[in-house]
Parts: sequence; C-alpha cells; structure tokens
Amino acid sequence: MVEVASLPTMAKVYPQAPSSSLPSSSSSSSSSSSSPSSSPYLSSKQECFTIWMKSLVYNSHGCTAYNSKGEIIYRVDNYDKKCSSQVYLMDIRGNVLFSIQRKKLRVFGCWDGYKWDFSKKQRWFRVTSKRQKIHVDLACDQGYKIVKSGGKLGFKIMNLDQDRALVAEIKPKQTATGVHLGDDVFTLTVEPNIDQSLIMAIVMVHGLIHRQL
Repeated sequence: MVEVASLPTMAKVYPQAPSSSLPSSSSSSSSSSSSPSSSPYLSSKQECFTIWMKSLVYNSHGCTAYNSKGEIIYRVDNYDKKCSSQVYLMDIRGNVLFSIQRKKLRVFGCWDGYKWDFSKKQRWFRVTSKRQKIHVDLACDQGYKIVKSGGKLGFKIMNLDQDRALVAEIKPKQTATGVHLGDDVFTLTVEPNIDQSLIMAIVMVHGLIHRQL
C-alpha cells in the first residue's frame, strides 16, 4: 500500500490553504482561461509555482509542484531511487507529460526529454552539462541557457534566440515574513506564453544534475 505524505507537511510547504489537492477538470479549465491556446500549460500571464523536492509518496524521492492556488499540478515519484536514469514528469492524476532519460556519455552529462502522448514519444529537448555550464537544445531549433541566480540553489532559464530574454526563474521560497522554508522548497516563476510543463521538465533535469531528487 502506497502511503501519501501527510497534509500538515504539505500545508507547511504551501501555507496558503489549497482549494483542492486533486483539481477537477473544471478547475483546470478555469485556471487556464487566460491561456492563448487550448493547452492547460500555457498562459498569457506570468505564472508562479511552489516546487517541493519531495514526492507525494511517503518517505520517497521525487518532486511536487503547486500552482498559485495551492493546487498540485505536477509530480515526480522516484520511490526508493535517487537520481534515477529515467524519470517521469506527471500531472496530479499520474498522466505522463515528459519522460526524461539520461544518456551515458563519458565527456559530459546529457539528458533527453521526450514529450509523451501515449501513442508515441518524441524528443522535445536535450540538456547537456559540461564544466558547470548547462545548455538546453529544443526540438524547435531554439536554445535555452541555465544561469545561476539567487544564491547557491537559484537559477534563471534564458532564451538564447531572443537576446537572452528571461524564460523562467527559480529561487528558494520564503514566507511573507521572510522565513526560509528550507533547501528543498522553491518558487518557480514562468513568463507568459511559455510551455510550463516544458519548464518543469527542465527544472527536473537540473534537480537530477544537482542530486536534489
């Protein structure tokens, strides 16, 4: 029997009372009403998420992501394995959004991200890490660069094809009174019209590189 992490612990990570831990299809559509397309992972407005580098499954490795309403949107469950060579980014219902696979290369670290639609999987991005420099190649012939920011664990994702425009930023989360919530709780801000699920997948690769999940 799988034991789910306690609600009091979740409330500490996300102190704002969530409207639902398992959003219905109606709540998902309302949260994306401002989206420029039908995708629930695109928005015409800047979006803010809380990233908790803990699995929903008790005493297990992984990650849980909350939206600004306190609803759980993304999850990764690695169970007893840390820094697994294959990781699945899922929605709250367990539907796979991205499969992340590590490639065995001697010179540098390499991770491939596959978009998952249950009929086929297509490589959507590749992350390479060499000499502490992390680069993201996208399937659409664009590129992102990960730049350290906001202390040891914070970083920015920059678009190399748009004058290094900011795509997303992650930094350690604090409460409204400035209390630091720990080294495994972060605030992720995603800029408008950016695929939030893709950014979340890239964040997961960064976590794997730095042994955070």
